[in-house]
Amino acid sequence: MKSIRTLAFILTIILVLGAGWFFFPAEGITIGNQNLRFPSYAEDSKPAEKEVDVDDVLNKVTKSFEMTCSDNMLDSMRFFRSYLKENPNRIYLPNDDYTYFDPLFHQLEQAQSQGKTYRVMHYGDSQIEMDRISSVLRQNLQELFGGSGPNMVPAVQPVPTISVSQHASGLSRYAVYGDATNARASHNRYGVMAQFSQVVGGGTITFRQTSHSQALNKAKEISTVSVLLGKNSKGFKATLKCDGLTTEPKVLPARDSVSLITWILPEDVKKGTISFTGNAEIYAILLDGDPGVAIDNVALRGCSGTIFTRMNESVSRQSFDLLNTRLIILQFGGNRMPDINSPKSITPYLAELEKQIHYMRRVAPKATLLFIGPADMGRRYNGKMGTWKGLPELNDSLRAMALRNKVAYWDMFNVMGGEGSMAQWVKHKPALAGPDYIHFTFNGAQEIGADLARSFTTYYDFYKLRQHVPSEKVIEFVNLDRKEDSIRTAGRIKLPTYNPYGIKNR
Repeated sequence: MKSIRTLAFILTIILVLGAGWFFFPAEGITIGNQNLRFPSYAEDSKPAEKEVDVDDVLNKVTKSFEMTCSDNMLDSMRFFRSYLKENPNRIYLPNDDYTYFDPLFHQLEQAQSQGKTYRVMHYGDSQIEMDRISSVLRQNLQELFGGSGPNMVPAVQPVPTISVSQHASGLSRYAVYGDATNARASHNRYGVMAQFSQVVGGGTITFRQTSHSQALNKAKEISTVSVLLGKNSKGFKATLKCDGLTTEPKVLPARDSVSLITWILPEDVKKGTISFTGNAEIYAILLDGDPGVAIDNVALRGCSGTIFTRMNESVSRQSFDLLNTRLIILQFGGNRMPDINSPKSITPYLAELEKQIHYMRRVAPKATLLFIGPADMGRRYNGKMGTWKGLPELNDSLRAMALRNKVAYWDMFNVMGGEGSMAQWVKHKPALAGPDYIHFTFNGAQEIGADLARSFTTYYDFYKLRQHVPSEKVIEFVNLDRKEDSIRTAGRIKLPTYNPYGIKNR
């Protein structure tokens, strides 16, 4: 009798569980603040989500930037028209204006002959820490336009980078971003790196050529050293000692404004020490090379890109002018995700970012602006790793906001493969993202940096091509419908039949 009761009890439990499995809603039942979940037929019967094939995504991205070399100008123009209008990996341009980067390209081309270095400020959150992504963009653009070195670094580096080794003594660091462990100043003169280091009486900064295995070649070539500083005392002196080279000390009168002092060295150096005597705010150290382009990595851990309006406009304006800054990249969005719980919660963030864009236009009127959206971010839901809810909508909203404010946009989220891609980047061999399902590994950052560089330089290739075609013909062809083109070809547009500037696959 007891065995029958035991069997009946077990069968009853199985039936109850089976009923729960069949009838329990897939989304669970919410009681108070708790959500009760149970394995259910509705959830198990859902079609399996297709996993992102990372290698396939990366191959398609690479191929989307490739143009088959041809002597036929018509083929080249067709490639660029398709790229401008259809390539999902392109940089989206305000009003689809393909001339958006033209003034920047013109100046970068002139940099070496003019003996100037034009700077690109790459602001971002911890995704670009250690000079990730920026270093790859730097290597590519310096190979194209000249220049070298790790470029701008803070006097006191809170997070080591792959591109230069450095050490400071006698300086106190203050930052406008970060948590309570970052000291705040009693004023807002933070400098263009959103931080500064105060020297009182004296201090030193030592830099050394990097030995990091991930460092790229151009970053190791340093032959021009500069200091960006402000609010210095009378007779403030800066001395540079590099390897065995002797340089002239720089002595300044008392100034409240921003100053830039520079030493041009006769050869590349491996190590140097800058010594200060007096009082000053040190905004940045510039470790550059020959004239060309500099890519300045400004990683702001924990920042969502809304801190710039807290920085002194006069200091920023003077600095950007002295630095010849011509492109400002803002790469943010990921750190705001924990606060995004509905479409309405995106709107205040967009309004804050618009204020930052207006600020940048005021303090750097000569600079072109580019916004890079967030990467995919993984989070576990019901035991399965997926994209953070709200991230796709945030990405779309950021793109619309940027374009509405006449700022170019690069969609990193979809370049990765879109929803669910971060989980696959983590699983990839070798891993392209870390176990936090948020940050890229060095391999992943290299992929993203290379894709960004290819997208940017494709616009440069089109700029070069257009120097040999009348502008009205370019406009006519770009706006020509693909079907109309196939019917009428390019007969009445009369494009040249040769490619004299050697556009190559990238």
